[in-house]
Parts: sequence; C-alpha cells; structure tokens
Amino acid sequence: MAKPKNKISVVNNSTAGIDIGSRKNFIGIADKPVVSFGTFTDDFVTAVNYLKENNITSVAMEATGVYWISLYDFLDQSGFDVVLVKADQAKNIPGRKTDVADCQWIQQLHSYGLLRSSFIPPQHIRTLRTFVRQRRTNLQLASDHIRRAHKALELMNIKLQNVITQINGKSGLAVLQAIINGNHNPEKLALLCEDSILKKKKEAVTKSLKGNFSQENIFLLKQAVDAYLFYMKQVDDCDRNIDNHLSLITLHLEVPKKINKPKPIRHHKPNIDDLHLKLVKLTGGKDPSQITGLTDSTLLQVISEVGTDLSRFPTEKHFTSWLGLAPNSHQSGLTNKKKKFKRHTSAGQIFRLAAQAIAQSKHLALTSFYHRIKSRKGSLGAIKATARKIAVIFYNVMTKGIEFVEQGIKQYEQKIKERQLKYLHKQAHRFGLTLTPQLQE
Repeated sequence: MAKPKNKISVVNNSTAGIDIGSRKNFIGIADKPVVSFGTFTDDFVTAVNYLKENNITSVAMEATGVYWISLYDFLDQSGFDVVLVKADQAKNIPGRKTDVADCQWIQQLHSYGLLRSSFIPPQHIRTLRTFVRQRRTNLQLASDHIRRAHKALELMNIKLQNVITQINGKSGLAVLQAIINGNHNPEKLALLCEDSILKKKKEAVTKSLKGNFSQENIFLLKQAVDAYLFYMKQVDDCDRNIDNHLSLITLHLEVPKKINKPKPIRHHKPNIDDLHLKLVKLTGGKDPSQITGLTDSTLLQVISEVGTDLSRFPTEKHFTSWLGLAPNSHQSGLTNKKKKFKRHTSAGQIFRLAAQAIAQSKHLALTSFYHRIKSRKGSLGAIKATARKIAVIFYNVMTKGIEFVEQGIKQYEQKIKERQLKYLHKQAHRFGLTLTPQLQE
C-alpha cells in the first residue's frame, strides 16, 4: 500500500500577495478574484481599505525596482506585516507569467510560510541611508567632472595634474579658476600654489602650465570646474541634513563613559559636528571605527546600510552572506562547480573599499592577511576575503561588544608561523618522524 504524500499545510490564512508595477498593482487573496489598483496615493488608500475589509494581516510582495518602496512604507504605516521578497524566491511556474498569476502565486507561497523576508532597516536608518547615498552619488558626479577637467587640460597640453597630487585641491582650483578668468602666464599661475608646493616643485609647476590655451578647451574646463563646485555644494547640503538627522536620533541617547580618539579622515571628510560622538552614541557605546580600514566616514556609510541592530543575522556567516562576501559553494554529488554571481550589495562594497585601503598599508595585520590570500587567489579574491574579515569583526563588535585592538603585522606573522609549525609537527608525527630545528650560523 502506497504511503500518503505529505501535504504542505497553510500556516496563515490572512495573507495577500501583491505584484507591483509602475502603473498598476495587482492584489491576490485566497479564494477571491485578483483586483488591480492604480499607483497614486488615493489608490494606495483604496488598496489598504480593501485589504482590511478582507481581514488581511500580512502582505507579501516582490522587490521590483524602486516601485515597492512607497507602497511598502504605506502598508507598514497602516499596520500590516509586510514581507518583501527577492524575485528569485517567488519565481512562478514556467508558462504562467502574468501579473495576475504572479500575485496569486506569491500569496500562495506566503500562506504556506515559504517566503523569506528581506532585511529592511528601521525608518530612521532608511532616512539616514537616503542622505548618505545621495552624498556618495554627488561625490561620484563631482569626481566625474574632475576627470573632464583633466581631459580639457590634456587637450591644451597643460600637465599640471602630473606635478601636483590633486587639481581639485586648494592650489589646483586656484590655478584652474585663474586660467578660466584669462590668466595664461605660467609664472603668475605657478605663484597661486601653496608655499609647500612651490618650495619643492616651483620649476616643474611652471613648465607644466605652458600650453595651448584655446578658447573652446577653456570653455570645457570652465564647464567641468563649475559642475564640480556645484556638486561639492550639494555634498555640503547632504552633510547638513545628515548632521541634523544624527542630532535628532541621538538626542536622548546616553553619552558613553569611554570614547576613543577618532581616526583621521583623509578624503571627503563629512562636515558634521561631533560625528564620532554621535556615531558612538548611536551604536550604544561600541566603536567599530577603531577596526582596521574603517573611519567615522566609512562607519557612517555602513550604519546607514545595515543599522545598529544586527539581531536579524543569527551568525557572522549569515551577515557576510547577505553582504555578498561569503565564498560560493555549488556542490552536486562529487562535483564542486564554481559559479560567478554578480552580487554586490551597497554595504558589501563599502567593506571592499576598506579592504583596498588596507592593501596599501605596510604595518597592519590584515595587510599581511591580504598578501597571503593574494598569492593564492589573486587580488580580487584577496579583497573579497579581507572585506569579509572586516565585516566579521564589525559583526562581533556590534553584537558581542568585543573591542577591536590592532595587533600589528609582526604579531600576525608570528601566529601564522606557529600554526604552520604545529601542522608540520603533526604531519611528522603521522609518519613517525621528528622535526629538529636547524641552527643558524
């Protein structure tokens, strides 16, 4: 007699599935026809009333572009349990790809409890994320126009960028503005640089400023410089909003008893009063900015992406997997296939940039780790592994309150040496051999 097959049981009858679009949202409820609503705010109100009339308490929907954000906020504020899922988790059966079928399929999966909700930070973190991401976008746009300024100078055979480090620094901008305003005398232009530059590079700066000052290329230079200054002003506006928001959400938080000295920030330092103090208050007295590769600027970016409550991630492996920094494993039988996924989260990219900065250092323990992995896996693999290590330390600091202490490269290399010796002794014992240290003359 054949055994009866186990059937999946419904765990929640008060569920709905929503297929989101730019013009229409389709809502599916069990044993009811699919209903469509528009995407205006009044349509959202009508949809909420429809859900409440049918005693719906939990809603599932796919993360479709940016269209889900406004509806998610609206449903969340209306008291619904909103489950946001990635599209690959709610893939429909082949041949049934319609908006109507999709919302029904999402509702069915959700009623069985088969959908896993995506990580969504609380509202005050999402607000901070908006400001921080916009700041990063403005910096990228500003950098793009500096590259355009480089091109305009090259077209005029002006090699200033080969002599001074940054043409968007104080000296570089002074020279560029003078060129735009009609000063094309190399000797006079060189005198606009800082004394620290003139003491060592005056002759080289003067030579680099001799070129063909054509009208059309000066126009390109002016456009690039004006756009750069505009976006840097936008960055200042973002800093003011970030400052105000941090002041608001940390107003009633306790000031920690121990506050470490903040690290220096080399590039694009946020113009925010007491940034270090506000971040330490926000993290409940923990200070992840002391982790190698992180500063208050990078910590601000990380917190804006993941928040300060990491309880959603049970272990460090869950956290690094969500960041896209965990090693890929695709085993089938005896075959272990390597698959490449282009999965780069915003938070994961911040840790990758921190790893790149560590790679250029000379005295840090993680630098030795980076080079050890690079010798076997290449630079990309080493950056990913180092970024994962930083993320694990960040997770432990935030969840367990562990204080990070930089050990230095010598102590790290000594630990690696001891580990290798332990392995060699173990192998020698396995084959009945004994290791004898060689005396050095």
